[in-house]
Amino acid sequence: MAEAAILRPDDGAWADTLTKVRHDVYHLPEYVRLDAGLSEARPIAFRYAEADRVLLLPLLLRQVPDTDFWDAVSPYGYPGPVSNAAAGDLGFWSRAWSAFTDLMCAHGAITAFVRLHPLLPVPASPLSSAGTLVRHGETVSIDLRDTAEEMWRQTHRSHRNQIGKARRAGITVVFDDWTRYDEWISTYHATMRRVGATAFYFFPTTYFEELRAALAGKTHLAVALSETGEVLGGNLFFAYNGLMHTHLQSTRDGPINHADKLLYDEVRTWGRTHHATTTYHLGGGVGGAEDSLFRYKAAFSSGRQDFHTWRAITDPRAYEKLAGPPTPEALQSRFPPYR
Repeated sequence: MAEAAILRPDDGAWADTLTKVRHDVYHLPEYVRLDAGLSEARPIAFRYAEADRVLLLPLLLRQVPDTDFWDAVSPYGYPGPVSNAAAGDLGFWSRAWSAFTDLMCAHGAITAFVRLHPLLPVPASPLSSAGTLVRHGETVSIDLRDTAEEMWRQTHRSHRNQIGKARRAGITVVFDDWTRYDEWISTYHATMRRVGATAFYFFPTTYFEELRAALAGKTHLAVALSETGEVLGGNLFFAYNGLMHTHLQSTRDGPINHADKLLYDEVRTWGRTHHATTTYHLGGGVGGAEDSLFRYKAAFSSGRQDFHTWRAITDPRAYEKLAGPPTPEALQSRFPPYR
C-alpha cells in the first residue's frame, strides 16, 4: 500500500527513512532546518513509501510574494531525491512523482525546483515524464580510494607547481582549529565582496555558528596559514556517510601564494587518511556551467558526473495565473519564471 506524506524536521519518520537509504549531509533534517532560516522558508521533506521501498526529498517551502501560493525549492547544495528502490523499478519512481505532484498541490505549492545529487543519481525518465529535467554540465569529484600518487598524477601540472610554491613559501594547513573560525569567516566575506556575490551569500556569523553546532562532527574547517601565522583562507567542508563536499572556500584580500590550491590538496589528503570516505566532491561551475570555476576544479581530478535540475508544475492553473501558459523556454531557463 502506498503512503505519501509531507514531513517536518522533528518528525521521526524523516530520520527513520534516512536509515534505509544512502544519503548525504544535505538530506539531514538539521541541515534543511538551518538552510530554511536563511530565506524564511518552511523546511519539509516529501516521503513516499510502498512496502519496503521508500523515497525522501528535502525541500524548502517559500510563499510566493503577494499571493496565497507557495513554491518549493531545494536547500543549498545537492539534496536531490534518495531512495532504496532499484533504478529499474520505473513503476515505483513514476508513482512517487505522481504522488509528489498531487500532495504538493494539496499543500498549496504550485511549482518545485529540485537540484539533483550528482553522486546519488536517480532514474531520469520518470522525472522527465513528471516535469522537465535540465542538464547544466558536469561536476568534479576525486576518488579517495586512489593512491596519493594517482591523485597527484590527475592534478594539472600548473596546479602541482603552484602547490609546490605554496609549500616552499612556508604555508601550512591546520584542521578543525576552531579558534580560527572568526578569522576565516572574515576571509569568506572578503571573497564574497571580491566576486560581487549577491546578498544571499553574505551569511551572518550566526549561520556559521549554528552550522557547526547543528552538524557537529560532520563539518570541518581547514585553514591555510602563512609562515607568520596569518590566515590566508580556508575550506569549510562536510564529511559524512562516505562523502565529502567543499561547502565554502575563501581567501583573504591580497597575496596568498597559491594557498587556495594547497587547501584542496590538503583536504583530499585528509579525506584519504582520516575518514572512511570514498569520494570528495568539488562541485562545478556557477550554475553548473563549464566556466573558469569549473576548469579550476577540473584541474584537480578527472572524475566527472552530470549535474541536473528538475522543474515541476504542481498546480497548472495557479501557475498560469502568475506566469501564463508554460513554454519550453520558461521550463528550461530560470525557474519559476514568476520569481
